[in-house]
Amino acid sequence: MAAKQIKFYQVGSFAVGNRLLGPRDRSVQADPERANSLESGHRACQGCGEALGARYALDAAMRATGGRMVAVNATGCLEVFSTPYPETSWQVPWIHSLFGNAPAVATGVAAAMRAKGRYDVRVVGQGGDGGTVDIGFACLSGMFERNDDVLYICYDNQAYMNTGVQRSGATPPAARTTTTQTVGDHPGNVFGQGKNVPLIAMAHEIPYVATATVAEPRDLEEKVGRAMGMHGARYLHVLVPCPLGWATVSCETVHVARLAKESGLFPVFEAEHGEVTSVSKIRRRVPVEDFLRLQGRYAHLFGDSPDTATLARLQAMAYRNIRRFGLVDHLPD
Repeated sequence: MAAKQIKFYQVGSFAVGNRLLGPRDRSVQADPERANSLESGHRACQGCGEALGARYALDAAMRATGGRMVAVNATGCLEVFSTPYPETSWQVPWIHSLFGNAPAVATGVAAAMRAKGRYDVRVVGQGGDGGTVDIGFACLSGMFERNDDVLYICYDNQAYMNTGVQRSGATPPAARTTTTQTVGDHPGNVFGQGKNVPLIAMAHEIPYVATATVAEPRDLEEKVGRAMGMHGARYLHVLVPCPLGWATVSCETVHVARLAKESGLFPVFEAEHGEVTSVSKIRRRVPVEDFLRLQGRYAHLFGDSPDTATLARLQAMAYRNIRRFGLVDHLPD
């Protein structure tokens, strides 16, 4: 079912546009009765995209399930900053798993709920790209293959940020990390490595796969709601910029996430049973340089002698995504 399009207006005053929307049209975050699944007091960095993504996603899941939900969390940034023993910022039933077995633990929780006859309780597994794309990849694939009744959410900040910004299987080409080459003609992560987990999830032909960013919380909330309305294995991949690892200004997190989509480097789409069903079109296409220049992890591409060859390869990647998913109607020749 297509989401309802809402037009926002700039009214030229101190009023927030469309603040008088009816309750049915408001976002979950605009609801004073939202679950506040991830409460204040956590220790995330200023401007942390993962904290935003987790709050948006789980508040939406709590609304969709009427508060009957269990979250299983892999080791990683999200777990570390939200649960420093003996404290917690979670206001939902929450289980900490190992780095690599969150999908398997979530599967077990779902099976336990069925055994107890609690078919009303739904399960969400979540982790970062390290615990999803790399360490937990086998468990995730098994969950997909068995079509277990779990929504798994990957909060992708494109490196192992909690342990020192090491490269992961989701680190994009040319990005600087502490474990990628820093010298030579083309420093940064090499081209041709890593995994595109949304496409891999589609290859499993599971009921639902989607991507989203923290720049569009309403889109993210709608996709979580849609996923929680289904049964079987579901996968949501959310881009969550990390000011520390990306070397961005903390107040630019949402802007950077928006440019990732508008440049074509991060396509936003939905798929069911292996087929793309909808895409979020690029509104104002920007060159990849507009996205990259805001990030210190790409500083080596610019300066007195810009690395035009690498920039061209990254632009070509964006064009490929745009063509593959039909993100714009026309591309330059």
